[in-house]
Amino acid sequence: SIIVGESERLSRLTNDLLALQRIENDHTPFELSRVNLNSLAHSVLDALEPILRDREANTEIVGEAPDVLGNPDRLKQAVTNLVENASRFIEPDGHITIELFGLKGNSILAVKDDGTGFGDIDPQLLFDRFYRTDASRSRGTGGTGLGLAIVKSVVESHDGTVEAINLPDGGACFIIALPSILPGER
Repeated sequence: SIIVGESERLSRLTNDLLALQRIENDHTPFELSRVNLNSLAHSVLDALEPILRDREANTEIVGEAPDVLGNPDRLKQAVTNLVENASRFIEPDGHITIELFGLKGNSILAVKDDGTGFGDIDPQLLFDRFYRTDASRSRGTGGTGLGLAIVKSVVESHDGTVEAINLPDGGACFIIALPSILPGER
């Protein structure tokens, strides 16, 4: 069982490295289309439902945001990484909320959880490859240390920004801001 577990971990690591390389080194334009972030958030929660159920996560989507121009598959990967990451750091019966809204010409998608937060570190470090807030938890949480680096690369390739904050009452919040497209635009 140890060999199988390590093989699965190495497979995840390899897949994440390949995904990050494709995002960062693929200079060919990717297909863009109008993306509704509420629909995207629902599809992420639907796809992760078995994992979220196993981890006893309570999830909800709150609000609406203006549509964005983007690659739905890449944006879905970024949001999936944030939600799956949040599910690793909440207690059983914990909460994950995806909040959507518009602000100053941007569409905001925030993934909030009521876990432990990420401590007293520079939040920008979280987006570095292989960075871990607590090395002792690395293997136990099943992550590769590349998920947030992938999120950052995807968001920046869409002319957006991503940041992380600790919430005052505990937990973490990861905020993606992408340029909104107006209702009449394509």
